[in-house]
Amino acid sequence: MPAPKKTGRRSLLVASATLLSLSVTAPAALAAPTPSTSPTAKPPAHMSEVGGVRLGQPGTQVNLAAGVPVLPKDLTARSWIVTDAESGDILAAHNAHWQLPPASTLKMLFADTVLPRFPRTTKHKVVPSDMAGIGSGSSMVGIKEDETYTVHDLWLGVFLRSGNDAVHVLSSMNGGVEQTVQDMQAHAQELQALDTHVVSPDGYDAKGQVSSAYDLTLFARSGLQKKDFREYCSTVRATFPGATVKKGKGKGVSTTRESFQIQNTNRLLSGDTDVPVYRGIAGVKNGNTTNAGATFTGVAERGGRVLLVTVMNPEKHEHNEVYKEASKLLDWGFGASGKVKPVGELVPPKNAAQSTAQPGATASAGATHGTGGSGSKPVASSTAQGGSSGVGTALAVAGGLLVLLVGGAFLVNRRWPLPDLMRRRPRP
Repeated sequence: MPAPKKTGRRSLLVASATLLSLSVTAPAALAAPTPSTSPTAKPPAHMSEVGGVRLGQPGTQVNLAAGVPVLPKDLTARSWIVTDAESGDILAAHNAHWQLPPASTLKMLFADTVLPRFPRTTKHKVVPSDMAGIGSGSSMVGIKEDETYTVHDLWLGVFLRSGNDAVHVLSSMNGGVEQTVQDMQAHAQELQALDTHVVSPDGYDAKGQVSSAYDLTLFARSGLQKKDFREYCSTVRATFPGATVKKGKGKGVSTTRESFQIQNTNRLLSGDTDVPVYRGIAGVKNGNTTNAGATFTGVAERGGRVLLVTVMNPEKHEHNEVYKEASKLLDWGFGASGKVKPVGELVPPKNAAQSTAQPGATASAGATHGTGGSGSKPVASSTAQGGSSGVGTALAVAGGLLVLLVGGAFLVNRRWPLPDLMRRRPRP
């Protein structure tokens, strides 16, 4: 695999610091409900205003002005959002807080919650109960009972093949599906992803399971703070362990573990006949179910700018349409970044906001926020334009606060660096 590529723009402002990370974790897939959505479904007249008042309004929110490119005219997704991954500025959005079925993009929350709990070298022998409750027709990586897998293997199965079998095995290791769902819901609350209700850890269609383009972007942004998360979500292909087979007879019998190749189903990363690999793509996760339609969250970097885009359920049912619309939005975002006035912001995690408000907590000289930093910011922004001027976004979380300690003072940097973004290219 190619070595990680570093971007100098995101280097941290301190030479040494202590990273504190708290994490949380996730239940079982239920039978798929009868599809309840239709092409004529409309967003609510009023939605959540987390991140800005304009984000609670239905329809497209963007501040077009001289020098700002016009949005693509052929977007059909029910909901989408384009954000600066580091500053948290929302460049444009369409029904950002519409609560919709998330499909396997919910696995970003699962990974952000559970991934920190087990070293990648941990081994686990799969038992029948690990695989219980997997929904009919689920995407699978091909895990076999009575075989042993490393945690590294299992996460490759989650990210590359969207394997619900891998999700259930990891959930079993985490105390069971029910416990994992509770942990995921708690972590969503910590991230202020208030549109999200978790029923199944794998994103399989389940009654009442919803998220939003806004929340999915929060999950991706939080997950990308973790090195392993960045690695897995950017890997194009890998070798996965298969079944153990016996060879020979009698005393000459021997066993060998077979293996097979798996490829990432994120088409902007791996490419397809009608979708090229997107220039600068570095992850994150795709999904597709009966209720959710196609969903996708992607991160890409060009010219020192890192953008996140989330697209949910395009009405146009063409092959790979979700990736085509995501590509158009990323192209627009890179053209508009630095020119367009934001319509909102990605809010910081609760603990990050609380820490900046603690008595005696002072900002480092390297911080760029004003007195109205993230610690004093309410969950729902009160600015009509949803701008993020003077708003701190604190440095990462993994279910709790991920903060830099320097001389006993909290370093609160408005930008949220995404170090070592990895890019995995298909080999010729």
